[in-house]
Amino acid sequence: MAQVPANLFYSASHQWLALEADGTARVGITDFAQEALGDVVFVEFPSLGQSVAKDEACAVVESVKSASDIFSPVSGTVIEINAELESAPEKINQAPYGAWLFKLQLGDAGDTKTLLAAAAYRDITE
Repeated sequence: MAQVPANLFYSASHQWLALEADGTARVGITDFAQEALGDVVFVEFPSLGQSVAKDEACAVVESVKSASDIFSPVSGTVIEINAELESAPEKINQAPYGAWLFKLQLGDAGDTKTLLAAAAYRDITE
């Protein structure tokens, strides 16, 4: 069974979001998503400074099986990417909740109200 940490928010498209105290948010893919993808071999990141809308495809994670669009769970501006994944994309498989993809300055904090809590996300993945 996939791990679903209680301290994160989740989207139905299998992204997680961690709110930071400074009003930013880290975004990654869930354990369920990385299991479905298989061995991750490449990440295409959004551009720094790029504005993204809630549910907009803004990144791509490629595995030995397929490529998957990554949708932003909230609106905001990309302020950082996890450059460590450029040379070590397999970290997504090893630790999906530590291997965040990008960080956003939130555009509308109300967007988080439409995300799923851990229990609700677990329900849709079981």
